[in-house]
Amino acid sequence: MDDRYSRQRLFAPIGNQGQNDLSESSVLIVGAGALGTMLANQMVRAGVGLVRIVDRDYIEMSNLQRQILYTEEDVEKALPKAVAAQNHLEKINSNVQIEGIVSDVHRDNVTSLMNGMDIVLDGTDNFTTRFLLNDACFQNGIPFVYGGAVRSRGMMALFIPEETPCLRCVVSPGAGKGETCDTAGIISPVINMVTSYQATETLKYLTGNKEALHGMLKTFDIWTNQHYDVKLTNPKQGCPTCQENLYPFLQAQQNEEFVVMCGRDSIQVHTNEKMDLPKWEEKLSVIANTKLTPFLLKAKVDHHHTFVLFPDGRVLIQGTEDTTKAKSLFHRYIGL
Repeated sequence: MDDRYSRQRLFAPIGNQGQNDLSESSVLIVGAGALGTMLANQMVRAGVGLVRIVDRDYIEMSNLQRQILYTEEDVEKALPKAVAAQNHLEKINSNVQIEGIVSDVHRDNVTSLMNGMDIVLDGTDNFTTRFLLNDACFQNGIPFVYGGAVRSRGMMALFIPEETPCLRCVVSPGAGKGETCDTAGIISPVINMVTSYQATETLKYLTGNKEALHGMLKTFDIWTNQHYDVKLTNPKQGCPTCQENLYPFLQAQQNEEFVVMCGRDSIQVHTNEKMDLPKWEEKLSVIANTKLTPFLLKAKVDHHHTFVLFPDGRVLIQGTEDTTKAKSLFHRYIGL
């Protein structure tokens, strides 16, 4: 018997059988940032048999404050997060199969990425991807462990097809507008708290301890000492995901459409959300050089990239024709 898991086996609700169940389980972690790295660390150390990690981004110095798997050397090498995560995790537990996949998650590949998975863990930083995962999980009958964090506030819930409401029932599309770590900030301890809840509910589910699941949407602020739980009871009437089986984020028309502007080194995003430009100027001026006119808002976020926001919900991302990079920038600074 492997001494690696001896203390976990001694925990009665898991025991030998639960540990064997974990070794035969597969989890998909989407996002290898703050939430994703801590989740991956916990799943690999717990002995989950297959841990698949998908992320589209590269490591930057500002990540190191809260993304626990990465080092300054990773930053210097500009490694993709999924690659660096796999490299470090393989040194932690050679008994676990780890797959680091550098990719954007979208409607055309999400089902194949979760193929064979027992559960999907949310390590993302935006609600567009979360609603996509929610739709794909409920379409394929796979539990979805939602988690989110910004400032000192965290949220989490486990959604199980045919047993609980889905994410759309309790969080409306468009939630969290303008609240991202890059514009509002974040402290590392809230990540620990969110992922501890996420990982614990995952371990309960994978080891067959479903009676111990808390069955709630948990919201908390560890700075202001506020906690608020909402019991997951009845699905929302007419929910297009878990009641009508329409899965809108898996359809061709999504809430965001990234279009390359040929010859202009720009990508245009259609958000379908009206934008209050003065409010956005207030938010973005903290981290960007902004210029507001009656017709648009320009926000230069770094030496290479500028956002141009329009009242009708369009956003131009100037300085790239790479849609993957544009999505990363968009969700980092706009966060719709």
